[in-house]
Amino acid sequence: MARAVGIDLGTTNSVVSILEGGEPTVIANAQGSRTTPSVVAFAKNGEVLVGEVAKRQAVTNVDRTIRSVKREMGTNWTVEIDGKKFTPQQISAFVLQKLKQDAEAYLGEKITDAVITVPAYFNDSQRQATKEAGQIAGLNVLRIINEPTSAALAYGLDKEKDQTILVFDLGGGTFDVSLLDVGQEDGHGFVEVKATSGDNHLGGDDWDQRVVDELVTRFKNAHGVDLAKDKMALQRLREAAEKAKIELSAQTETTINLPYITASSEGPLHLEEKLTRAEFQRITADLLERCKGPFHQVIKDAGVKVSDIAHVVLVGGSTRMPAVSELVKELTGGKEPNKGVNPDEVVAIGAALQAGVLKGEVKDVLLLDVTPLSLGIETKGGIFTKIIERNTTIPTKRSEVFTTAEDNQPSVQIQVYQGEREIAAYNKKLATFELTGIAPAPRGIPQIEVTFDIDANGIVNVSAKDLGTGKEQSMTITGGSALGKDDIERMMREAESYAEDDRKRREDAEVRNNADALAYQTEKFLRENDDKVPADVKTEVNDSLAELKKALEGTDTAVIRDSAEKLATVSQKMGSAIYAQSQAAGAEGAAPGADAGAGGQQAKADEDVVEAEIVDDEREGGTK
Repeated sequence: MARAVGIDLGTTNSVVSILEGGEPTVIANAQGSRTTPSVVAFAKNGEVLVGEVAKRQAVTNVDRTIRSVKREMGTNWTVEIDGKKFTPQQISAFVLQKLKQDAEAYLGEKITDAVITVPAYFNDSQRQATKEAGQIAGLNVLRIINEPTSAALAYGLDKEKDQTILVFDLGGGTFDVSLLDVGQEDGHGFVEVKATSGDNHLGGDDWDQRVVDELVTRFKNAHGVDLAKDKMALQRLREAAEKAKIELSAQTETTINLPYITASSEGPLHLEEKLTRAEFQRITADLLERCKGPFHQVIKDAGVKVSDIAHVVLVGGSTRMPAVSELVKELTGGKEPNKGVNPDEVVAIGAALQAGVLKGEVKDVLLLDVTPLSLGIETKGGIFTKIIERNTTIPTKRSEVFTTAEDNQPSVQIQVYQGEREIAAYNKKLATFELTGIAPAPRGIPQIEVTFDIDANGIVNVSAKDLGTGKEQSMTITGGSALGKDDIERMMREAESYAEDDRKRREDAEVRNNADALAYQTEKFLRENDDKVPADVKTEVNDSLAELKKALEGTDTAVIRDSAEKLATVSQKMGSAIYAQSQAAGAEGAAPGADAGAGGQQAKADEDVVEAEIVDDEREGGTK
């Protein structure tokens, strides 16, 4: 049976994990790192770079490097590279493809099935977009699972007694708080989500941006130059800001030093600024404040007291900031956050466990998740009528009966929304569809049953039925940004062609490197054995060598390969000639050297006798 992986597709970093012998293992990427930056770049030659290599070249290739695309999932955002438009799904698919390749290299087998995590507060179109990204990358997405739920699964599977845990997940671009019950029931482990809340536009990136803004202001005040207008300088500032943020988690002061950041009429300008932890916390205080609302909301929705929380699990690299862990401690009445999980990896580990549950590798685990936002339709007066309330356990199905607003109304337009506001227009519109063919009747008489069905991925199906005529209209909500089946298939083909291009580039590079090494080795061998190689062989080898060098100046891989094979074949003649000479020389010297050989053997025998006597003495001494 094919293996399934768990993937934490993060805003700034992504992680892939797999079950090995029932235990989750985080897979290191080709560079040896357990996290892969969610960065995609298009090199000048059209090559697609993903991860660490993409992040490294960002300064010199700002316009063609895309990061934090997760924040654009489920929107109509696109980026144009070389006249070709890319959607957030395609960019995310490049990251997923890289994780898939790393997992395949580690396991030595093909991977097709995956469980991918999303922030708990992602709406329907964002979840749909994530699923599409997986499909474009060539993955069969078994399940879309909420990140805090995944973390709780990784944390809570071995807990014997029932307990309420709070997962505080502050990543690179998104923030979630979830309250869950974990424990054992009839020998089955269970994880049940009680309530969830969050902010899809709050994360480590925002803390970095505050540092960038502060440095830009300081530099402008000191030199009168606005670095915000210089893309390359801004990219260097972003990287320095992230580094400074990380350093300030461990120390109280850091220095940001960027030589030659820009130039003025006086010459080059350098940036050197000190930033203390206190200053950092002052400029980001309002961001920290934004973490409080979702926390209080979750406590209220779940109907529990703060004192009922047994453990607090911190997830996401941004929770390493001292101010964040202090805030969590303050909000939970002095509870120390649990240090037993790695905040960078726990989500991917939970996803691998969920993949194991779906594949039947992990038994006796029940995962009950919830829908993060209420679902409903627009009714007369622009009112949002909720059909499924937020924090309802999924999968779920609910129906409500509505009627017409006008006499003899022949059709009704069903407008589906997701959100918490009373007025429909202020919520996220998911879809619109029409139920036609309603029998003429005074208003208030026809009965139209609207049914919402949310599957285990949190993806919505909705149907409307005229109870009088039996006419029915249904659809899977795919959101405004969702891609059609044809688009997904086209993008899958494109993703495969990019992977094929990369493989070809790698092969070309290998052929060139091997040919280069062969030319060097052959030249070296010729130099060292110049007097031993016959003139005719030497000429033939030199001709083939010249031919290969000429081929290496060009770009035709087939010509390079042929020239290298020819040189390799001709080179063998040098070895054959040298061995033939040495054997002939050995045969000539055999007769006159016979006596000398015998004398040598006698001398050797004498030496052996002397050695034997020494050994005997030692042995005798040993037995006395």
